[in-house]
Amino acid sequence: MASSVEEESLQTVAFMELALQQAKLAMDSLEVPVGCVIVEDGEVIASGRNRTTETRNATRHAELEAIDVLLEQWKINGLPEAEVAKRFSRCTLYVTCEPCIMCAAALSILGIEEIYYGCANEKFGGCGSILSLHTSISEPCMSGRVPCQKGFKCTGGIMASEAVSLLRKFYEQGNPNAPKPHRPPIQRVQD
Repeated sequence: MASSVEEESLQTVAFMELALQQAKLAMDSLEVPVGCVIVEDGEVIASGRNRTTETRNATRHAELEAIDVLLEQWKINGLPEAEVAKRFSRCTLYVTCEPCIMCAAALSILGIEEIYYGCANEKFGGCGSILSLHTSISEPCMSGRVPCQKGFKCTGGIMASEAVSLLRKFYEQGNPNAPKPHRPPIQRVQD
């Protein structure tokens, strides 16, 4: 009989594999390969992949795509606004790359319970690489004026090599959607 730690570890890997599938779908669509799934009570209830190029909207990161799917489902099902925070507080997000500052802030405000991510995001990471938005805010919130950040548990390095491999493959093939540089690259003079 497997211990609960082993079962949790197997479950974490299984959910991260689903997030990696979303990342591959993003790459197939010429998007930066980041994908995620949101899980509640051991079941995937939403998934998302980067769609910034497709939508021409820089906020369409995998996490926000999944959040929007979930919010729309809950709205259709008539979930009262007061229940939304309670539902998010029971959810876990599995994402292939550390959430950026924007996504980590949104997840904190929504009150997500926990996040597992693959590789670190050295340029924009909001879960420790640049900022630590997953830690709870000790200052009182300005009720009604500024949303409160609640903080969440965060674990990185889950299947990181697979996530990095997808990102490396994407950038090595060249990003056809990247803006063209306005000036030519600097030629280095060798001594």
